[in-house]
Amino acid sequence: MSNPLLIFWAQLFSPRKPPSKVPPHAQIESSSQASSTIFLVMRRMRAPLITLIVIFSISVVGLTLITGVGPDGQPAPISLFESFYFMSYTATTIGFGELPWPFTPAQRLWVTFAIYLSVIGWAYAIGSLLTLLQDRSFRQALALRRFTRKVARLREPFLLVVGYGRAGEVLAKAFDALGQQLVVIDESSDRVDALDLGSYHADIPGLVADAANPHHLSAAGLDHPFCAGVLALTNDDETNLAVTMTAALLRPDLPVVARTVSAPIADRMHAFGTPTVVNPFDRFGEHLRLALNAPASYQLLTWLEAGPGAELPGRGSPPTDGRWVICGYGRFGREVTADLRAANLEVTIIEPVERGEPEPGVIVGDASEPDVLARADLASAVGLVAGTDNDTTNLSMLAAARRLNPQLFLAARQNRPASAALFDAMQVDALLVPTEVVAHEVYAQISTPMLWRFIQEMPARGDQWAADLIQRLRHNCGRELPALWKIKLDPEQAPALGGWLGDGRVTLGDLLRSPEDRERRLRVVPLLLLRDGNAVLTPDGETVLARDDELLFAGQGSERRELESTLVVDSTAAYVLFDQHTPSSWVWRKLSRKRLTRSTLDDREGRTTHHG
Repeated sequence: MSNPLLIFWAQLFSPRKPPSKVPPHAQIESSSQASSTIFLVMRRMRAPLITLIVIFSISVVGLTLITGVGPDGQPAPISLFESFYFMSYTATTIGFGELPWPFTPAQRLWVTFAIYLSVIGWAYAIGSLLTLLQDRSFRQALALRRFTRKVARLREPFLLVVGYGRAGEVLAKAFDALGQQLVVIDESSDRVDALDLGSYHADIPGLVADAANPHHLSAAGLDHPFCAGVLALTNDDETNLAVTMTAALLRPDLPVVARTVSAPIADRMHAFGTPTVVNPFDRFGEHLRLALNAPASYQLLTWLEAGPGAELPGRGSPPTDGRWVICGYGRFGREVTADLRAANLEVTIIEPVERGEPEPGVIVGDASEPDVLARADLASAVGLVAGTDNDTTNLSMLAAARRLNPQLFLAARQNRPASAALFDAMQVDALLVPTEVVAHEVYAQISTPMLWRFIQEMPARGDQWAADLIQRLRHNCGRELPALWKIKLDPEQAPALGGWLGDGRVTLGDLLRSPEDRERRLRVVPLLLLRDGNAVLTPDGETVLARDDELLFAGQGSERRELESTLVVDSTAAYVLFDQHTPSSWVWRKLSRKRLTRSTLDDREGRTTHHG
């Protein structure tokens, strides 16, 4: 009953939302920097060019002043134009010959002098040009000009990614797979050069610059009308704060997602507009507490944040009672300690240096040493967190703790991507990779905002509800996370539903029938219904849909296309919702109406004759 041609034309001619206009005060003069290349060339090449001009002028004038001898033996000076023409092809090593007649010895002597002089001038100019091409400032100016031109030509919404570290790279690959255009700015030239080596579908412009400078952000497209958001993902909290401030003051209409590991910096970011601040240390503590209290909810959370195609992770069973040992009481250790104590768990802290007033339960010493771990009484502990900023130290702590108590629940912090293989070999129970935490959360918020709303509402539904939803997703979609998409029941995305939504005649269960056979239900799982700002998680089939409802679905691509057919094609919607067979073609609908009218008239005439 579906008609792909009608779906194609409906999507082709559906109106697109125009890009938001840039506020007038947001314009920053970056064109002077982008156009500085020509001025740099003129400054560096000024002396060589003047030298060439002087040499050429002297050669032409001198040849004109020296009188030659014509074929008749009489003095015959050559004109200024002939001298200019002769010196042009002589100085450029073309050499057509003497013109208009053989030169005298004096003329040939002058030409010889001019040839060697021009060789010196050209050598000086070419050497200066080669030096300029290797100059760092010239190459930066040239790259800036090329970059700004490429950004200015963008005619689709793009995200401005500040910081192309591990988190930026993971996000770039994920968004590129979704067809989202990106623009990258980073301080490291090696990272920006890696953009050209990456296997991306789109051409991603990259700029080597300090993102804390508002002019560089402007050159990167902050004031571009198609800029759709800013992601501040550098390892420097101060730089991320500067980016957040610049975006909030110059483009307050743009969504901003910023990374930080400092609570004071996060508070300062929140003072500028409403940015989304991601603290990986805080998130890990919350996730650990969720894993302790609701393992199924934590399993569902990690699966959804991993993105489409991710394998269903295993469901852990961390200890919910007993004492934990925290090695490293820095920013990460404080966040984890606060979350564990909020779960009413006892915590012992091992800190190499005593800081301030001694706290109860704090052991001063190097946790990688066996005697210090022995003082922590690991035999009676249930879990250990290796949370220093050194991967070698964390790995040695884990190895020593496992020897002392093989039953310990081990959690660790991985700081460098190169250490991933070592932590995998250690087989820790919970691993924090800050870059991956940031990447997964930013992806969930930007790619599908309704998914982020679902993740925020999900823990309140309980662990059994999460376990049932995981089972439902596995039954309909398999062990790999399917595609997630949202629809809005408005005239643009669901024109076929029309007045049926206003009459309250459309239920979610009827909508999720197959256009080929309405007795078969689509293998689609509705995750969220958003109506007037209120969220309903996993709405059932009896839910009556209304205009402007927003729905988040999980399912395979083929099931999504069938659902879109129901939303767009009138005849398909009539069949799926009410089992009505309506011709899909406009011509057939006209003919059907004529036939229906004629049959109705015939019935009326028959009834009149019968009564007569």
